[in-house]
Amino acid sequence: MSRRAQLPPPPPPVEIRSWPDREAMLTDRAAVLGELVRAHVAPGRLAMLWLWGSICALGWLLVGTALMTFEESYDVISAGIGVIIAAMGVGCMVPAVVLVVVGLRRDRRIRRLLDAWGGLDRDPARDAALRMPGAGTAWLVMSFVLCAVGLVTCFVVPAAATAERDSYSLVALFMGLGLVAWLVGLIGVVKAFAHRRWVRRVLIGAPAPEPLISVGGGAHR
Repeated sequence: MSRRAQLPPPPPPVEIRSWPDREAMLTDRAAVLGELVRAHVAPGRLAMLWLWGSICALGWLLVGTALMTFEESYDVISAGIGVIIAAMGVGCMVPAVVLVVVGLRRDRRIRRLLDAWGGLDRDPARDAALRMPGAGTAWLVMSFVLCAVGLVTCFVVPAAATAERDSYSLVALFMGLGLVAWLVGLIGVVKAFAHRRWVRRVLIGAPAPEPLISVGGGAHR
């Protein structure tokens, strides 16, 4: 979820638009919307989200291992090893969390741009390719499954733990892993529904606005 790709700018204000005709505006609109939709719900974005989630889960796994080491250690050497493992876990978790937050902010800007460019006009022929139902369904199904797995890990596994068999650190380890899975899945579910809502509201549901194109310095309908 990095910011390697620069997002396109918003559409120019009405008073300075200089498209020669409606077809030119629709061509630019389709190109920008295609880029924005791919940046929002392309399969690669889902893989990137899961990658950062996996790194965060690895970091918590290391932290949980360190907690178990502290719980079972009786000497300075074991405690030192636990500190090193905990530091490695934090080193994995912090960048992953930061990059996920950066990605969420980027997604918010993308949704604003989608609304701005999509609201310029309607173009059913080109808009059909922007719906991406397969990608949206993949985001929804896979994220929902991940949410379910995370909830089970968060609640069912700790509920089945016993004081004689399972330590507190082990329960905390599973709860943390489940929470990470649930949060990553929740992000994916929200993005899938946001894309579907945008498609219905902007591409399908809203009536086509009467375009206002400025040609030669004058604006006319």
